[in-house]
Amino acid sequence: MEEVYRVNEEDDEEYDQFITTDTGEKRKVLKKLIGDLERKQNPISTGSGAGMPILVQRTIAWQIILKDCIGRGRFGEVYMGEWRAEKVAVKIFLSRDEPSWQRETDIYKHNMLRHSNLLRWIGSDTKDAGSSTQLWLVTEYLPNGSLYDFLEQNKITLEMNIQFMRSIAHGLAYLHSELPGVNNQCHKPGIAHRDIKSRNILIKNDWTCCIADLGMAIRYGNGLIDIPQQDRGGTVRYLAPEFLANNYIRDSFTSYLQMDVYAFSLIMWEACRRTEIKTSNIFALPYEIPYQEYVPREPLLEHMLECVHIQGKRPTIDSSWKNCESLNELVRIMTESWSASPKSRLTALNIRCSLDRICDEQKLKITT
Repeated sequence: MEEVYRVNEEDDEEYDQFITTDTGEKRKVLKKLIGDLERKQNPISTGSGAGMPILVQRTIAWQIILKDCIGRGRFGEVYMGEWRAEKVAVKIFLSRDEPSWQRETDIYKHNMLRHSNLLRWIGSDTKDAGSSTQLWLVTEYLPNGSLYDFLEQNKITLEMNIQFMRSIAHGLAYLHSELPGVNNQCHKPGIAHRDIKSRNILIKNDWTCCIADLGMAIRYGNGLIDIPQQDRGGTVRYLAPEFLANNYIRDSFTSYLQMDVYAFSLIMWEACRRTEIKTSNIFALPYEIPYQEYVPREPLLEHMLECVHIQGKRPTIDSSWKNCESLNELVRIMTESWSASPKSRLTALNIRCSLDRICDEQKLKITT
């Protein structure tokens, strides 16, 4: 079940301003986003995350041979499988989590999510497992795993950092944007992810990133916003201060976009800690999850409320990061994006444009 709200005109205007404040810049960015949409409409999948999702009948579960279990989460397990000579990832939901499975399936199926920085969906199915019904969601398989796993094990260069963050920003900006359709009907709704974290960012073969796991996402289009009835929020560690304090506007789509940006800023911090630039005397620090120095490994909401909202703490910025102009710019983006004031945060489009500009100014060799 979901709740549908008609957004008032004031919030509609706020969302419009949140996307961008300058009219000329808005047209320019909208053109870029529509260009993204058009490039992804090639009906043949490239396997890169772009292209049309493969259309399959609801028998795909019987055509897949499951191999290794590659992950576990709150909604179930993820397996690597084989389907039509292609490796795929299969997320198997527990039956009690059917609303999340249905929601993620509906969002992938109906909302034009064909973008190289969004995980490519292949199909969804149900399978009788004897005593229970399994709910399958099938996507492309990315052997490099999550950004969390990669950063935990590896140092990264400045170029890798910017490439990772830029590709996430491109995906998030596309996800957030409502793009126009024919006859004033919504072609692609705005979508807020609501569980942005490094475990939900996957690394592709070209060393760019894509955003995964839309089971908690909400949509906004034609003045309407739909919110899951069982609204549990995202991962506690990445929750924005206003959500922790329960002082956000539930039927304001802009509020959810601002919370996504806050969570993204924490991912930027994770990547900066692992960045090494020896020529600037910047050395990679041991991997830490955000707020590791302040709260337990498995924090309760009360822990995060005290730390993030009441005490106003944020992850520590290492003093050496100012030695590099580009890394210092990442710090600026990061700190503006985790502001305690949601309205003061940058937007995903702002971040995308800033990272594009860094690439141009520094002439970095970045994969597009």
